[in-house]
Amino acid sequence: MLRNKEIAYFLLSFVTVGVVMTTISAVLFSGNVVLFVVITFIILFVIYFIYTYYRYRKISQLSSYLRRINSGDYGLDIRDNKEGELSILQNEIYKVTLKLSEQNKLLEQDKVKLNNAISDISHQIKTPLTSMMVMADLLGDHKLEESKRIEFTRNIQSQLERMEWLVTTLLKLAKIDAGVVRFKKEPYPVTELVKKAVESVTIPIDIKEQTLQVNGEDTIMISGDFNWTKEALINILKNCVEHTKEKGRITISFTENTLYTLITVEDNGKGIAKSDLPYIFKRFYKGKDGSEESVGIGLAMAYSIITNQQGDIEVTSKEGEGTQFHLKFYKAII
Repeated sequence: MLRNKEIAYFLLSFVTVGVVMTTISAVLFSGNVVLFVVITFIILFVIYFIYTYYRYRKISQLSSYLRRINSGDYGLDIRDNKEGELSILQNEIYKVTLKLSEQNKLLEQDKVKLNNAISDISHQIKTPLTSMMVMADLLGDHKLEESKRIEFTRNIQSQLERMEWLVTTLLKLAKIDAGVVRFKKEPYPVTELVKKAVESVTIPIDIKEQTLQVNGEDTIMISGDFNWTKEALINILKNCVEHTKEKGRITISFTENTLYTLITVEDNGKGIAKSDLPYIFKRFYKGKDGSEESVGIGLAMAYSIITNQQGDIEVTSKEGEGTQFHLKFYKAII
């Protein structure tokens, strides 16, 4: 405590003033006055020393708390319900400790998610890479039949396109998660959104001879980011096309009320198992009926886009009876 310069300077000043006051009292007054002055200064010095010692010990305790918190001991409870500036400081340190503890938990969760994501991505990329390496080795064989060479070349091209889509989608998801995507808030007709989204699935629908029906009034509008919302709707349509049998039916309908605009995408496919329903918007989740080509990020992408625009997306399904996706876009309250 005495190594503290402020305390040392104060004691020096205190002693100097005491000596001066005692000397003046001895010159101007009687011995009793001098004794009174000396005793008063001693009492004041003792009181100051006890008070300073208490505060110094309290500050030292707070420093010890901070060292423990800095070492990762976030479970330390240092709340103090007493009055006083040091008690207030101690309570503020406790609040900061709680925030640090919460942030540390979030970081740990992020580490787990990142590790899982990397594992999933590695798995998704490893499979087509292995397949392409095998086919590339076979293409190096001069005795390989021309028909097989064409088949392997097409397969490699298909796998490369799949990997490109996977990487592009993951980058988009990463941007949304990082909060760097700024979703526009512009009004546009739902019919235009549906028209553009359907263009991306026209070929697979024709190949499977499926029927697509669109129901809704041309005057219905929604407000949001047209391009990103189109991306979400495309991923939902792709899922419906994939899980609907040949010559099946897909229906897109949209209505509105005073609170929101509702877009419903429905198919009469094989449906989603009840056990899979709570997880279909999870990344890299593949249901028990998922195809080998399925990656499990299309619906996760759609979910992120819709919810980041303050919308909702729900799904209802029964095995063997089809699936319905309900997209709600809430209207601004004026």
